[in-house]
Amino acid sequence: ISVILVKTIGMEEENGRNGGAEAVINLGTGSSLPISYHSCFGPHEDLLLLEADDNLISDIFNNRVTLRGLADEDAVLCTKSKTYAVKFVGNSNSMFLIPPSNFPGDNDSDKKVASVIKIASGNMELVEVSPRLDKLKQLLLENPFGAGEVEAMMDDDDDFGKRDVAALYTWNDLVNTIQASDEELRNGLQSLSAIEIDGYWRVIDESYLDMILRMLLHNCVLKDWSFDGLDEDEVVDSLVADEFSRDLASHCLRVFGSKVKEGGGGDKKWKLEARLVCLHFARQVLRDEKMRVESFMEEWKKKIPDGIEGRFEMLQGEVLTEKIGIETRVYVFSVRSLPSTPEERFSVLFKHRPKWEWKDLEPYLRDLQVPRLSMEGLLLKYTRRAQPRADSQPVFSAR
Repeated sequence: ISVILVKTIGMEEENGRNGGAEAVINLGTGSSLPISYHSCFGPHEDLLLLEADDNLISDIFNNRVTLRGLADEDAVLCTKSKTYAVKFVGNSNSMFLIPPSNFPGDNDSDKKVASVIKIASGNMELVEVSPRLDKLKQLLLENPFGAGEVEAMMDDDDDFGKRDVAALYTWNDLVNTIQASDEELRNGLQSLSAIEIDGYWRVIDESYLDMILRMLLHNCVLKDWSFDGLDEDEVVDSLVADEFSRDLASHCLRVFGSKVKEGGGGDKKWKLEARLVCLHFARQVLRDEKMRVESFMEEWKKKIPDGIEGRFEMLQGEVLTEKIGIETRVYVFSVRSLPSTPEERFSVLFKHRPKWEWKDLEPYLRDLQVPRLSMEGLLLKYTRRAQPRADSQPVFSAR
């Protein structure tokens, strides 16, 4: 038999002379105490036991946690930066819940007796899990922001005001829909290169983003700007002059560049990241096609601006190759399109290709972050490893 003491937050402990939870707390070695049913004894379905570590208890008592999930989903508990699955753990022992002696309805308050208000069959347990961000990607990709909306905004078109905002999502909408902590949700938006426009979080249509990037590169050549030292104000002003909004101009820098940390210029200097620019143009060339590697490389390098070198290894995790006879073909297979949960990720990968060499598989696993499970643990759980010779690449297949 387990005895659980139900205490009121902020209540001072008494010496236990009048029974209740305090009497059990102060029960001496070798002493005994009568246990009886409380007058309010019952199932009390709204009273649940929750097991949590000290850090979580502090967050819970200080109202720094939220429960998130829709009616058809299992709820998760979120702190500022982490997400926890809430699971019920049954217990073969009988757990007696005993309230304080001054609990309402206690008819034995003058007696040294512990009154049981409920017998619990188990408790809720919190297990840290990865944020469930696949729905975020699904929702934002349903309605990307493109050139059509831009034209409607600039023309003050009535259709723009009548757009279907039910398919758009504010921060509060996302918080109430996505099972992730605030910090994890912000990171998810950043990984999707999302931007807040008129209060709604949007991803930018690939073709419209291509227009902005091409104009930025054109201005770099026209104004003799270095790709490694772009002044934010100059870049944004030039794109605004080309009829792109200031927010989208700044967003383009964030998507394809990074801030220069060293030297002068404060936070206003940017450099274009060669890999991000080259990856964008690789997608433009391939689209949904399979191309001979030689043809792809030729077309790809035509699109890459002078001063940036494109190397095939930049495309890890975004394209794959396959042998067809004597030819090698390349096609788009992006890690961004894969599920974020390990079980679903490995299922999709092995359906696409039954056997993977490590050099091909690793780029599709880098972003998997599973609490308490290392990369080696993931591979042991979901794959079988074969290595015909000591000097050969290991090959992985589904477990």
